[in-house]
Amino acid sequence: MSARITVATTAFADQKPGTSGLRKKVRVFQQPNYLENFVQSIFDATSGLPHSGTDKTLVVGGDGRYYNNEALQTIIKMAIANGFTRIIAGQNGLLSTPAASCLIRKFQAFGGIILSASHNPGGPDADFGIKFNGANGGPATEDLTAAIYQQSLDIEQYHQHDCADIDLERIGSQQLQACVVEVVDPVTDYAHLMEQLFDFQRIREMLTSGSFRMHFDAMNAITGPYARSILEQSLGAPPGSVLRGIPMTDFGGGHPDPNLAHAVDLQQRLTGSEAADFGAASDGDGDRNMILGANFYVTPSDSLAILAANATLVPGYRAGLAGVARSMPTSQAVDRVAASLDIPCFETPTGWKFFGNLLDAGKITLCGEESFGTGSDHVREKDGLWAVLFWLNIIAVRGESVAEIVQQHWLRYGRDYYTRHDYEAVESAAAQSLVDSLRQRLASMSGRVFGNYEVELADDFAYTDPVDGSRSKQQGVRILMRGGARIVYRLSGTGTEGATLRVYIEDHQTDPAKQGADPQIALAELIALASEIAAIEKHTGRSLPDVVT
Repeated sequence: MSARITVATTAFADQKPGTSGLRKKVRVFQQPNYLENFVQSIFDATSGLPHSGTDKTLVVGGDGRYYNNEALQTIIKMAIANGFTRIIAGQNGLLSTPAASCLIRKFQAFGGIILSASHNPGGPDADFGIKFNGANGGPATEDLTAAIYQQSLDIEQYHQHDCADIDLERIGSQQLQACVVEVVDPVTDYAHLMEQLFDFQRIREMLTSGSFRMHFDAMNAITGPYARSILEQSLGAPPGSVLRGIPMTDFGGGHPDPNLAHAVDLQQRLTGSEAADFGAASDGDGDRNMILGANFYVTPSDSLAILAANATLVPGYRAGLAGVARSMPTSQAVDRVAASLDIPCFETPTGWKFFGNLLDAGKITLCGEESFGTGSDHVREKDGLWAVLFWLNIIAVRGESVAEIVQQHWLRYGRDYYTRHDYEAVESAAAQSLVDSLRQRLASMSGRVFGNYEVELADDFAYTDPVDGSRSKQQGVRILMRGGARIVYRLSGTGTEGATLRVYIEDHQTDPAKQGADPQIALAELIALASEIAAIEKHTGRSLPDVVT
């Protein structure tokens, strides 16, 4: 006898996914039927998609933040009622975003549901998120997220399997009606993939030599178990090399965003005469990374370019790169590497899903975003720990410090001075007014001179996918100066309150004598121009950004 039940419901008007799924405050998701409506909308919108194999497999897991496990129980029961015959769940509900992509691809799953609000804070009064990843392991396409949203507006009922909660603590299989629920170790398959890509023996020799010290800050988030297993157990880094390695529902009261403002202890360990040789951090769901050397910070844009320039030193990329891609606001550092390697470089909108078609079509091997995200064709998500291992592999082969590797890169390609200024929780109408005002003035900006800079082109970035021909418009206002300097304005969709205005400022410096300055000083004139051109204080009331990276 079927245990499937159908529940009548009423639509919510605010379930439009952003670039990384649906993110709201926990208490919004805890409203009766709110989570259920969105999950059913995912299942309804994807019901006609093809799947491989004889079963219909769904991968589920999350970053362990508050409400993670309660939501997983609901999702699993709804998946059973909606015809899935196999569900793969991370033990204790844990699964990093790149590891979920790994599992979807390895087991040729129909897709996956990942619970995360990435780098946003966790806790009962903080943030929660949910997104669907397709059969390629990557985030849902724009067409699919639009279909999910439409389903959420039309929904009248959802389906659920009537049973007790699933045991997510015990590894193994459980049969429920026609569905098998498999609880797996969240680390094993991902760690095996990393071992195939990187020279573990060479990294192990460096980490156990006694002359190389490193620290990895897991920020009490999902990468703790992964980093301990791979860095400390497999590669021999001394116990304690992984900081804040226990996942917590509120991330220990911290902010799981891998930047200098939120990884203070890590930064201190990489500063001064006793600084460690290498430091890194990852975020809430494990898809972002920050790289540090002794008294040296590596920008995400430079990191992507350096990985591309040194890729053939790593076993998994020894044959070279098919191409590279970066999000439009990311600095042009990787473009210069691509040109020297004579490979294509694609400029996409922000959002990892835009890399998916390029990766699937074999047009690129590496890709990245300035927001601390880097990845490759090994999965279809950005991958924080993968980037850390890539850096360790390069250091082990070259035998040079982080600073030496970066500075030699600048000598060859020039330095792309780069910064991002974030104005957070801006009143949404005010933020939109600022962007609308910029758009109205774009046609009149070309040829205008601002101080030492002349505008060569001003536009609202649009992208035509070279694989499927889809068109994405209004992806960010660009002010491109003669000589390569840029100012970019964009509203971010990753927050849960108001709007975040992100302003990206970049200039290229080829003179070695001028490559060692603080970016805020080197870019001071452009920073002032960025505020002036957009009339930021007039529109937002803010004279200074909340976050500078």
